[in-house]
Amino acid sequence: MVAAHLSYHVRILGVLWLIYGVLRIVGALWLIAFNPKATLMFGALLSRVPDPFTMMSEFHLLYLVIVAWCFVCGVVGIIAGLALFARARAARWLAILAAFLSIPEIPFGIALGSYTLVILLPYSASQLYRGLRGESRAARA
Repeated sequence: MVAAHLSYHVRILGVLWLIYGVLRIVGALWLIAFNPKATLMFGALLSRVPDPFTMMSEFHLLYLVIVAWCFVCGVVGIIAGLALFARARAARWLAILAAFLSIPEIPFGIALGSYTLVILLPYSASQLYRGLRGESRAARA
């Protein structure tokens, strides 16, 4: 893998992580907006359950965890995208962290996470990324 090839992929990954992060935050806001309807729909299913209040509490806890997971993935994705654009020192590791966090989300998280891991995880990519950072600093000066 040559530095120009990695530079091309880093630029694409920066754009994709920004888009993914924004979409995840929008998804979290969407879940928050539809919380009353989701609660009503889940509650309608609990008419024949022996202890519906416990199950409803567990539903709310799970819903909160899902919303928090969406926000965390969105924020980490946006930070990783911005860091990749700036060729920051921690950008490679932030993108790898974002990739691991996004893998459970089907289909976009799997696709973007796999693409990120294939491009940025190998040892050769870490060496080339250090060179890219040096080139970007020299271009700014």
